[in-house]
Amino acid sequence: MKKKDLKALDSLWTASQKIVITSHYNPDGDAVGSSLGLFHYLKAKGHEVFVVLPNEFPDFLAWMPGSNDILFATRDKETALQKLKAATVIFSLDYNAPSRTEHMKEALLDNSALKVLIDHHREPEDFADAILWDVEASSTCELIYRFINHYGDTDFIDQNIAACLYAGIMTDTGSFKYASTSPQTHKIAARLMETGIEASEIHSMVFDTNSYSRMQLLGRALENLQVIPAFQTAYTQLTKAELEEFNFVKGDTEGFVNYGLALKGVHFSVIFIENQQEPYIKISFRSKGDFDVNTFARKYFNGGGHQNAAGGKSMKNMTETIEDFKKALQEYAS
Repeated sequence: MKKKDLKALDSLWTASQKIVITSHYNPDGDAVGSSLGLFHYLKAKGHEVFVVLPNEFPDFLAWMPGSNDILFATRDKETALQKLKAATVIFSLDYNAPSRTEHMKEALLDNSALKVLIDHHREPEDFADAILWDVEASSTCELIYRFINHYGDTDFIDQNIAACLYAGIMTDTGSFKYASTSPQTHKIAARLMETGIEASEIHSMVFDTNSYSRMQLLGRALENLQVIPAFQTAYTQLTKAELEEFNFVKGDTEGFVNYGLALKGVHFSVIFIENQQEPYIKISFRSKGDFDVNTFARKYFNGGGHQNAAGGKSMKNMTETIEDFKKALQEYAS
């Protein structure tokens, strides 16, 4: 675990601050859970706190306590940037580079506020004054728990904080099945459950609220699934037309990439999704064991992430992108 100048945060506990919590574009369960968990904690400590996210999150996360208080830069850019400008402290959660905030990057970097990075992605850029970073942590939510514990404040963790942090840990560990799930992860999850939250209910609210159209879209993704046995690889694709056919809404493709790994003998799974608004292909990579998709994504598709979970992007069309992927596989394996 890497800690940098955490003493710079001592002022947080001696005077009320204007704090803005940020996370990455297309926020997932860990991004929203860590942001709201920290939000409730810092408010309980007497600070003025706002969560400002680049864009909206999927509907299946809307149950999280405090979600209605989040500001979205895509929906209310003027207010969001105003809060960033006025902040005395800015937390950067679940991203390793300001560019991950997309259109919020400039406002984030131009601000003279104390900047705090809490993250578990590889190779963080050097833009923060204080850092709590651990690539072996299961999630940023796990690090938020450690952050609160570092200051001896676990008594502040009520059911609101616990529910948010538990949801983020649960989603980023694939319901505690990914290799990043450690004994400490389970211990933290247990402590969160001891507040009285219903873990099964949280799981249900996240994973058991599928629409009929989403299940049909999953069927199409499975129908499109291809296997390359020589490289123990499976991949699938969804075009813009297919997304429109099944009434795609944000979050509908969450987890689709993992289905390839359920195939016997497959250790590398990829999904290519055509963006509906802009001309690029979004790519998600997942792997088992020691196959490093973070390195693969960085080398070939301008992406990155974790060893077993990463993302990337291609500005080419679907056919060209998949051809590039196959060539990259051959080169990477040689």
